[in-house]
Amino acid sequence: MSVWEKVQLARHAKRPLFLDYANQLFTEFDVLQGDRAYADDKAILGGMAMFNDQPVMLIGQHRGRSTRERIEYNFGMANPEGYRKVVRLVQMAERFKLPVLTFIDTQGAYPGVGAEERGQAQAIAQSIAVFSSLNVPVIATVIGEGGSGGALAIGVADRINMLENSIYSVISPEGCASILWKTAEKAPQASEALKLSAVNLKSLGLIDEVIAEGEGAHINSDVAMTNLKATLEQQLAVLIKLDEQTRLQQRYEKLMSFNSTVSLPKASA
Repeated sequence: MSVWEKVQLARHAKRPLFLDYANQLFTEFDVLQGDRAYADDKAILGGMAMFNDQPVMLIGQHRGRSTRERIEYNFGMANPEGYRKVVRLVQMAERFKLPVLTFIDTQGAYPGVGAEERGQAQAIAQSIAVFSSLNVPVIATVIGEGGSGGALAIGVADRINMLENSIYSVISPEGCASILWKTAEKAPQASEALKLSAVNLKSLGLIDEVIAEGEGAHINSDVAMTNLKATLEQQLAVLIKLDEQTRLQQRYEKLMSFNSTVSLPKASA
């Protein structure tokens, strides 16, 4: 399967969304709303939940499935108040010693004028900074499309997982192609150059685990759900046993090990 085909699967309309994972893998999920400054942003949902017998702070980007739902959840593209809500929730998790589990599925942060006027870049930067210094365990999972800073804002973690048919990139293939080749029709070539598939990113050391989906989560989600639950159980058990200083040091070393190993092709004339 080509990388471009992986992109299509990551965006598949029948692919499980964040609330599907929340309802299947967690219990007692109590959604908490608002950033205590401007408004509530439904593109990012979060609150306390139970994972087996372990209380956690659960956060995820929800795209919606029907047209009405997608408009309600703004296609999973958060405004700055969404990221400020995330900061509020993870700081609450810190106070109550709750592990943080995030689920990434967004094309990117909302690029509207209002979002920029209300400090979109600052809100994303603050979220990244707060996640990087949390004392509690943090596990991030890309379940569909992980796009740009909108995904990275909740993707700084001790362990980073990707579903087999998900993608994670600094820019969409169409956006990359428009910059390099001046046409979005080169998106398949751009997707290959970006190496945004789970297998490629695992080989580069940028993620920790690739979660097998079987025939595909868009066809039958049971395999993906079962495999993801087992991975989260194992990772959480390991991280909880670590003392805070060791966990922070390992997270720091993980972040510092990232480097630009992928060179993009030059745009043709």
